[in-house]
Amino acid sequence: MRVLFLKAGTTVLAIAATAASALYVTAHLKNPAAPLQPPVLNANGNASKVSALGGTVTVGPSVQPGHTQPVTSTYAS
Repeated sequence: MRVLFLKAGTTVLAIAATAASALYVTAHLKNPAAPLQPPVLNANGNASKVSALGGTVTVGPSVQPGHTQPVTSTYAS
């Protein structure tokens, strides 16, 4: 009899957690008007400067093209 109550309690707890999760997810839907990526660089790719609190931060592209041969093997020991 005790085992039956334990199984029933566990089942009720699992169903309650699933229902609570479903309610939470439906209450916090994604905003479709939100931008996928916030604008950081200008449209032409030049670095942009931001001044705040007495300092200046320059943000620009961090990946530079290289002139090396591409990796042709993925073997790792």
